[in-house]
Amino acid sequence: MCNKINRDTIGDISRRAAAKHPDKKAILFREKQLTYRELELHACRFANLMIGLGVKKGDRVAINSYNSHHYPISLLGLAKIGAIQVPINYMLNAEEIDYVVTHSGAKIFLVEDSLLPVLQSKKDLFQNVALWGLIRLAGGEPPSGFFDLDCEMAAVPGDDPDVMVEAEDIVQIPYTSGTESRPKGAMLSHRALMSQYFSCIIDGQYKTSDVGLHALPLFHCAQLHCFLMPFLYMGIENIILHRADPLEMLQCIEKYRVTHMFAPPTVWIGLLNHPQLADFDLSSLKKAAYGASIMPVEIIKRLTDTFPGLRLWNYYGQTEMGPVATILKPEDQMLKPGSAGKPAANVETRLMDDDGSFVQVGSVGEIVHRSGHVMTGYLNDREKTDEAFACGWFHSGDLGMFDEDGFLYVVDRKKDMIKTGGENVASREVEEVLYRHPDVSEAAVIGLPDPRWIELVAAVVVLKNGAKISEEEIITYCKANLAAFKCPKKIILVDSLPKNPSGKILKRELKKMFSAVN
Repeated sequence: MCNKINRDTIGDISRRAAAKHPDKKAILFREKQLTYRELELHACRFANLMIGLGVKKGDRVAINSYNSHHYPISLLGLAKIGAIQVPINYMLNAEEIDYVVTHSGAKIFLVEDSLLPVLQSKKDLFQNVALWGLIRLAGGEPPSGFFDLDCEMAAVPGDDPDVMVEAEDIVQIPYTSGTESRPKGAMLSHRALMSQYFSCIIDGQYKTSDVGLHALPLFHCAQLHCFLMPFLYMGIENIILHRADPLEMLQCIEKYRVTHMFAPPTVWIGLLNHPQLADFDLSSLKKAAYGASIMPVEIIKRLTDTFPGLRLWNYYGQTEMGPVATILKPEDQMLKPGSAGKPAANVETRLMDDDGSFVQVGSVGEIVHRSGHVMTGYLNDREKTDEAFACGWFHSGDLGMFDEDGFLYVVDRKKDMIKTGGENVASREVEEVLYRHPDVSEAAVIGLPDPRWIELVAAVVVLKNGAKISEEEIITYCKANLAAFKCPKKIILVDSLPKNPSGKILKRELKKMFSAVN
């Protein structure tokens, strides 16, 4: 009885919001509109359907889908019965998906109809999947061997299932891309995610009167756990886009009077450069969040010029942190350009050297955290878990430095620092200079093998439309703004940069691509 009295889990979110805001719009996706009362009903039906299909507490259900209302409904529904959602990166191929599904032990696999071609001919790979469900968004009948998720949900009762769920139970296992050859499953508990939601709500200054636009992938924990789920906790109105189309994003801001939106810098840059930007009334947008990389100062200036009264937040973290660790608030964007901010409300952050000792202010060390946000551990990987939790702190793998005011600066990935001619070069410092050049649209700085320098600093650059500038001119510009050893020795002009679905530039792909031709 005491456990029920004290429980505070993900599955409780929709029930509590329905009690407080029953008739308020919770989710709008295409022609689908759900009030908070209807969201709770759908979550309960999903939970009862899973029970009817044999899902028990601790079982895993995988979902491979673009964005829709089914993402939060499935998470809420599974949370109500103590089961676990396994989100799949929809850019993976069948073999990569099979690794995640098999490693997680998922017994039910939900697939959106538009992603079926990736999997249908490879279904024999997924030996542990007992049932296949179809998220039917494009219409048409489910193929043989798939049940129709919406039809099955409509046939079950909408009562809240009576399942005892504890705060330390695992509710989601997202898989990290990381730097390893195989992704790792980060086990996130109800306790960790609820703690993370509270940090986002407090430091992100979310208000029930906000209207949120969610366009980045919901399989990624940033859009789902920093924004959509805390917004549902708050009773906020949410517009979900199937994918992050810049024109549709601009249309939705105007149509729904969106007040809050998250996107990585690459997407914000795309919106600023959109040829139809001036055609829309975007005056409602007052809160903007970004993450995945530092926002160049010139882009911050353009954003605040384009959206009068806009306030910016930078969220820094990683999957294992649920994901937020530190936040740079609006009042510090120009005072502390390039900073990741200060630890979020429920986070303690320090810097540690290789011997496990804390480093002094102004010195570089590995960023480590203690927090209620932290994952329980990596699924089926005690060695990696122990390594990540060494010395009683979670080790991020990022290098950082604190200034005298307590603001964190992420220097680089510990394993990706460019060491050229015996000197360390932070790629972000070089990128910041490149973004100040009037002809540069996007830039990524990487280290490439070199017989003289061991690694040379190389910049992969996308020019703005119509810009005509040579590689030599870009290098000359860098030399005027950087120490000589930090300047790129090689400029590679490309039409676009490879990115993951969350908009993060894939530097490993660039290294692989250009190391062979260097």
